[in-house]
Amino acid sequence: MSSDQSAGNPQPQDIQDPQDSPFRVAQTTRDEAPQFVLPLVARIERAEPPHRTDALETAARAVLVMLDDERSLGEGEWAQAMRDWQDARIRKVVRRARGAEWRRAEALPGITVTGKSAEVRVFPPVPLDGWPKDLARLQVSGTDLDDPEPVPPADATAPVLWMNPDVDMSAGKAMAQAGHGAQLAWWELSDEERAAWRDAGFALSVRTPDAALWRELVASGLPVVRDAGFTEIAPGSCTVVADHPALR
Repeated sequence: MSSDQSAGNPQPQDIQDPQDSPFRVAQTTRDEAPQFVLPLVARIERAEPPHRTDALETAARAVLVMLDDERSLGEGEWAQAMRDWQDARIRKVVRRARGAEWRRAEALPGITVTGKSAEVRVFPPVPLDGWPKDLARLQVSGTDLDDPEPVPPADATAPVLWMNPDVDMSAGKAMAQAGHGAQLAWWELSDEERAAWRDAGFALSVRTPDAALWRELVASGLPVVRDAGFTEIAPGSCTVVADHPALR
């Protein structure tokens, strides 16, 4: 990704280049750059944990809000960190917080995105070994969430992030993968299509298809996240297909 893309928005041809993909397993030029991570913190209170699907959707919207924020673009205060992050591997880590932990996280520069039951705060990228103390102490484990009721069908007129039905992930891992899918869709869109998505409040759904539909989606030419395998799942696993109406 070239440094003259000041908004941090790589061109579709860069994302599709099989030799230099942010989600490719093989060693690429991205690995030679300093590595950054986008931190996300989910609020998970013992008494009222968020619903799993809502947490995934809220995390995906949080990534989009961060990508679109004026502080992430041009000469904004987060723009250089966003460029550095996107010039290397695209890593996201989801940690959990409750009570005083959440209040300390809220005091750090970032953006809180609220869903129906979920709250997720996203922060500007940090070096892999340079997390702020109040985020570094938060736990990654313990983000196993459930949907207490059946999830309704996705709205076919809005973007859908389809999760691989054959890959078992914790809610935290799945939140990061949903964020990857939303980011790939965002990169593929024109300015006008991005504006329309923004005006719609970054509406989206996260759903799990049956095996037959999943095979069709992977072969459809829509953006596909192939995980690098740093945690939980095997390298190269297809985890998410980003189905945005503008990309069909």
